[in-house]
Amino acid sequence: MLCDHYGPDRHGERRAQRSLGQAAKTRNMHITVGAMNDQAAQTANSSGFLGRGPLFWIGMTFISAAVIIILVLTKAIESKGVIFTLMVTPILPMFAAFIAMLNTNQTGSGGCVSKGQAQRNYIKRVAIFTSLYLASFALLTFIDKLGDLPTAARLAIGVLPGLAVIGFFWAIGRLIIEETDEFIRMLTIRQTLVASALAMSAASVWGMLESADLVPHIDAYWYAIIWFGGLALGAVVNRITYGTWGAV
Repeated sequence: MLCDHYGPDRHGERRAQRSLGQAAKTRNMHITVGAMNDQAAQTANSSGFLGRGPLFWIGMTFISAAVIIILVLTKAIESKGVIFTLMVTPILPMFAAFIAMLNTNQTGSGGCVSKGQAQRNYIKRVAIFTSLYLASFALLTFIDKLGDLPTAARLAIGVLPGLAVIGFFWAIGRLIIEETDEFIRMLTIRQTLVASALAMSAASVWGMLESADLVPHIDAYWYAIIWFGGLALGAVVNRITYGTWGAV
């Protein structure tokens, strides 16, 4: 009688234990698969951009700028249209370096910086002004082939690339204003200070050497290019000092 009374309850307990065990195994499998997917996503992002880290793209920025400067100083290229178009080249790897920094930082392997709304707005603005920069040079090259134009028309067309560059400065200023994280804002300001110091130092030293007829003349817009290169240098300084690249 005792076996008949307790037997069904024991069988029920065993079935309940087996059900709980299977449910636990299923839950553990889902957790393991989710962790593997998260790890795979972090691995993909931590590789930077196109499988290259920020240092690679920063190096490409300086190399491309150095090659263009050498070509101009040696007069291997003299056409203004070609020079203006080539000036876009250092901007592309610098933009790739920015994306690589965000991907690296977002996974935690490059610091505590993550891609927030301010950074996303900055990327959109830089893309817009880069497009305007290229379009203005295309228009300038096309107009030059038409022959002589009135001074007012040449002035209006010639100032367009400069306005696009001013747009880059405005985008960085908006990034500093819109960024709500004080640490990220500090890193961005550090980058702009390093860039300003590099550009102003280059302008001062080269200007003095040029006034002594020791070096050839270079156009003033090159100092803006040096400033943008200084942003990449500022990111390296941030990385060495604080362990993270920054937001620009």
